[in-house]
Amino acid sequence: MEIAESRQGAVTVLKPMGPLVQADAAQFRDGVGDATGRSMGRLVIDASQIPYVDSQGLEALLAASDLLGAGGRTLRLCGVSETVREVLDLTGLADRFEIFEDSTQAVRSFL
Repeated sequence: MEIAESRQGAVTVLKPMGPLVQADAAQFRDGVGDATGRSMGRLVIDASQIPYVDSQGLEALLAASDLLGAGGRTLRLCGVSETVREVLDLTGLADRFEIFEDSTQAVRSFL
């Protein structure tokens, strides 16, 4: 899985490309951990290029949420596909994240 990283002011935006599944979950967790350390918790995951997640992918998202939660932050997701949103809703996990339409809205939420 390729994970593009960009900065918008003091906010880091990670954009994983491809399904978030078992084979890539550890890489995703590591990438989020590294970015969290550099961004002081101002982190957005642009999920627009994640077509679906499996159970390991959900665990990776929860681990990212827990990592940020330990610092008093909430993981912000944007561009969530209908499929991924449905999985989050069905598993009752959608409330663990702040979900925005696009990265601009998510970045502005830090102001």
